[in-house]
Amino acid sequence: MAVKYGLGLLVVLGLAACSAGESPDGGGVQSGGWTTLLDGTSLDGWTQSGTANWRIADGAAHADSGNGFLVTPRNYADFDLELEFFVSADANSGVFIRCASAAEIGAASCYEVNIFDQRQDPTYRTGSIVDVAAPAAQIDTGGQWNTYAISARGPRLLVTLNGQRTVDVEDDRLATGPIALQYGAGTVMFRNVRIRE
Repeated sequence: MAVKYGLGLLVVLGLAACSAGESPDGGGVQSGGWTTLLDGTSLDGWTQSGTANWRIADGAAHADSGNGFLVTPRNYADFDLELEFFVSADANSGVFIRCASAAEIGAASCYEVNIFDQRQDPTYRTGSIVDVAAPAAQIDTGGQWNTYAISARGPRLLVTLNGQRTVDVEDDRLATGPIALQYGAGTVMFRNVRIRE
């Protein structure tokens, strides 16, 4: 009888471990379909491109000099992406999705969800997708932690900044590709980056 209960307990514990185990791509622990891509303890699972001085500080990926990206090693097509970011008022950053090439990241080859409050041409400032959709509202993000919720499902692209929808557009130029986090100027931090496919 003790063996039956012991075996049953092992099966239950085994199933629980599988449901909360590491994702197949090593991206992090899954919970409710979400996979953690950046948990604030290391830059494991990201490739660095360019000269930005990315490092982990205070539970976030932090950069304040150089120019470059943190890039996922794999492609994503349809997904929901959530993250938190902190930028100084003069920062230039962004979240690039469905990049055509991990070697050439930019607004022409990716969808760039911009983080740039002081952009000279404010048409595609923070909350926009550069050259695709202007933000529905002007939200300044400098000097505080902010949240982005980005959804890419087929041609439909949605961007929500600090709980407010800024983009709802359809564009079929890019279907899949890696995700990249940008450092361009100022102080930039990212934390709690997670994805659900």
